[in-house]
Amino acid sequence: MIDLKGEYIPMPKTRAFRALHSRADQPLLLPNIWDVGGAKLAELLGAKAVATTSAGVSWSLGYPDGNKLPIERQAQLANDLVKAVTVPVSIDMESGYSDDPVLVSENLKRVLDAGIAGINIEDGTGEPSLLAKKIEAIKRTASAMKVDVFVNAQTDVYLQNLVPDENKAEETLARATVYSDAGADGLFVPRLNELTQIAQITVGTRLPVNLLAWPGLPKMADLAKLGVRRLSAGPGISQIVWQQIAKVTEVFLATGDSEMFAQDSMTRGELQRLFANREVNSIVPVRLPLGHMPGLCGDRRNRTTLETEVIVKEKCKELIQCQKT
Repeated sequence: MIDLKGEYIPMPKTRAFRALHSRADQPLLLPNIWDVGGAKLAELLGAKAVATTSAGVSWSLGYPDGNKLPIERQAQLANDLVKAVTVPVSIDMESGYSDDPVLVSENLKRVLDAGIAGINIEDGTGEPSLLAKKIEAIKRTASAMKVDVFVNAQTDVYLQNLVPDENKAEETLARATVYSDAGADGLFVPRLNELTQIAQITVGTRLPVNLLAWPGLPKMADLAKLGVRRLSAGPGISQIVWQQIAKVTEVFLATGDSEMFAQDSMTRGELQRLFANREVNSIVPVRLPLGHMPGLCGDRRNRTTLETEVIVKEKCKELIQCQKT
């Protein structure tokens, strides 16, 4: 955005996040994270926005997934994430942590106060009319707070096998209409991966369609052609990380082997630099060649020092995507 004096004005994060769903040729890729470290790393690697995974967040804080997380912990995380990164942040609110739309909107206030750009809210096994009422209450609250929050309505028709396979696309579109009329801005259909049904749903709703990265899902280029506007990693990254923690811990407990800690890991210095400007939002690490990225290339003993640069120019902040050397 350029003002009348020709000076750059940063686009509000809510508007920027909404705009990321408008590119027909390039769906928004969201590497769902569960803590500040993951958000910082995702931004450094070029993510245009970061979103949480309710499962990953819950597990990291010692809760099972499924609306068990105290809203206070969710609000604190939202606040920490917004302060830590410059890209838009979206929060997975599960089902809103209540069946009462009024309480759901009250819960939302704590998260909106943090400065988030979007939320994800699901219907689960509940009636579509209940989620519609929640969305309406959320939109009223957000409007009163003058926040144009992007509401991504998640329907679990496929994820929880709510209807027979032959009726799933039709049921999803029926729910999409209900949620759209209530004010939803996007439609998330996790576990949908069949090409014909993806096409049927993207054509049948005005809402930008969000899919979950899932085995059997068509390639990215094909998803774009089918009209998919957003692809989320969901809990996938957190599950891989937890599996790696289990493997390394198991080996260490069994053998006491120290050599494995010299391979495929980030150095302390690299991590320190990643968080060096934690409380200074205008200082942004902007370049990390993939050839130097820990865990992706080479042994840490042979890796060159992490390269970072800082750009500070009024309120203009730009994250340059990492490039291969």
